[in-house]
Amino acid sequence: MVKLTIDGVEVQVAEGTTILNAARQIGGDLVPPAMCYYTSLKETGGKCRVCLVKVAQTSTKDPRPMPKLVASCRTNVMDGMVVHNITSPEVLEARKGVVEFLLINHPLDCPICDQAGECDLQNLAYEHGAAGTRYEEDRRTFEKIDIGDKIKLHMTRCILCYRCTFVADQLTNDRVHGVLNRGDKSEISTYIQKAIDNDYSGNMIDVCPVGALTDNTFRFKSRVWFTKPLDAHRNCEKCCGKVVLFMKGDEVLRVSARKDQYGEVREFICNECRYGHKKLSDWNVEGPRHIDRNSVISQNHYEQIDLTKLKKEIDRQIDFEKGKPLPQANPPLLT
Repeated sequence: MVKLTIDGVEVQVAEGTTILNAARQIGGDLVPPAMCYYTSLKETGGKCRVCLVKVAQTSTKDPRPMPKLVASCRTNVMDGMVVHNITSPEVLEARKGVVEFLLINHPLDCPICDQAGECDLQNLAYEHGAAGTRYEEDRRTFEKIDIGDKIKLHMTRCILCYRCTFVADQLTNDRVHGVLNRGDKSEISTYIQKAIDNDYSGNMIDVCPVGALTDNTFRFKSRVWFTKPLDAHRNCEKCCGKVVLFMKGDEVLRVSARKDQYGEVREFICNECRYGHKKLSDWNVEGPRHIDRNSVISQNHYEQIDLTKLKKEIDRQIDFEKGKPLPQANPPLLT
């Protein structure tokens, strides 16, 4: 085990842990944002650069600072390391610059995008983005294409996080899409317009942090905050069968895999569960999905709170503000 300090909070983690995952053990505002890293997908990270942090002290043995900001998702911790994230003006300024680069070619599609309300880039731009753009050149544009009968690709919205290629590589044996060309001509596409057709192709939609890959069966049916998300499961021979049903009245509008508080899927689901069972009677409903209170999806959604857990979480936040070492973040405050 090694000890390190992140924004004045000391935490003890296992060797080989990245700075990002060490921060996630603390929780709260200390956690750097991540647009390309994905815990359940190997070799992800290091591409979007929004998780940059400042290492003020490399280790106890080598107290020198690292000369440049480092990607927290790809940098392992060392004993005695001192990391600055939200307490460093240099980090915040760099993060603002990265967001500006990500938005250079991104269209103002939020009012019509199916990802609105669940978009990581939307949240990042709200927190770190500038009110206006300084970019005066022509933006790159692409035609919308279907890469399969269930998936619509809006390449204009893509930030090239590579998540969809990793999920295809690691969940299937027949990836037919990837990154074509180089530089500002790079794009996600299929080879010679092949269709993506495998039992796990729908997971590309779940891992996409923006609205580049959307569900054709849900397209323009409803804004996500008008739906009622329910946890449900079924016995499935191909996958875990654990899903979230997005309901509108008694109609199942969309089925997706379950995501954690960082928007990551831990248990992927098959296309049969995602597209083949759109009746509520096909599922065993467990109850309302816990939604982060800061999300627009939480509007008008209510759930029972465990007051004991809530008090512990409040005490934990008080300790954090006093600069005391914190235990790992508590699970959602549900009964």
